[in-house]
Amino acid sequence: METTILFFISLLAVSYMYSMVGHGGASGYLAVMSIFAISTVFFRSSALILNLFVAGIAFFNFQKGYKIRWGLFLPFLIPAIPMAFIGALIHIDAGTYKFILGVLLFLALLRLLYRPSREYDLISPPGILISGAIGATLGLLSGMIGIGGGIILSPIFILMRWSHVKETGVYSSLFILCNSLAGLIGLGSDGILLPPDFVYWIAVVVGGGLLGSVTAIKFLAVRYFKISLAIVLLFACFKLLVP
Repeated sequence: METTILFFISLLAVSYMYSMVGHGGASGYLAVMSIFAISTVFFRSSALILNLFVAGIAFFNFQKGYKIRWGLFLPFLIPAIPMAFIGALIHIDAGTYKFILGVLLFLALLRLLYRPSREYDLISPPGILISGAIGATLGLLSGMIGIGGGIILSPIFILMRWSHVKETGVYSSLFILCNSLAGLIGLGSDGILLPPDFVYWIAVVVGGGLLGSVTAIKFLAVRYFKISLAIVLLFACFKLLVP
C-alpha cells in the first residue's frame, strides 16, 4: 500500500513539474515506472496516453500567451508524425529498449538542469532539410520509446536561438500531442497494453497537469521540484544503464 501511494505521488509530481514547462512528462513517467519495477510491456502505451492528457492541458495553457509561428514549427512537425507511427511499429528487445531509454532520460536530465541566464535575440530558423531531419529523428525515437519528443525539441530550439524559453512550451506541447497520438495509432496495430489500474494513473496526472498549468512559470519557483525530479531521472538512468 505504501509503495502504491509513493508511486502515485511520483506520477503527480512529474505531471505537475512537466506541465509547467509545456511537456507531457513521458520521460518522467518512464523513469517512475522503471524505478517501481512496472513491466516494460506497459511502458510505451501508458506513457503516450498520459502524455496526451498532460500535454493537452499544457498546450491549452501556453497557446493563450503566444502566437504559433507555423513557418518555424511545421517543418519539424510534418515529418515527425509519420516517423512516430513507424517508430511505434518497431519491436526492439528489452535490453536495447532500456539502453535507449536510459540515454534519453539522461538527455531529459540535462534539459531539466539547463537554464539560460537571460533572454536572447532570435536568429533565423534552419532550412527545411535540417528541420525535417531533426523532426523525423525525434518522431522515430518518440514512437520507439514512448515519449513525445518535446523534452529534446525544446532545448534544441533554445540552444539554437530559434525561440524564446517560455515560447518553447507552445511548440513542445503540440509536438508531444501529435507524436503521442501517432505513436498510439502505431501501437494499436498490435494492441495497446495497459495496467489494470490505469484509470487511476490518468486521474493523478490530470490533477498534476491542471495544478501545473495554473502555476506561474518561473524558474525560481520550481527549482526544488527540478532538483527532486532530476534525482529521480538520475536514479532511473543508473538503474537502466548499469547492469
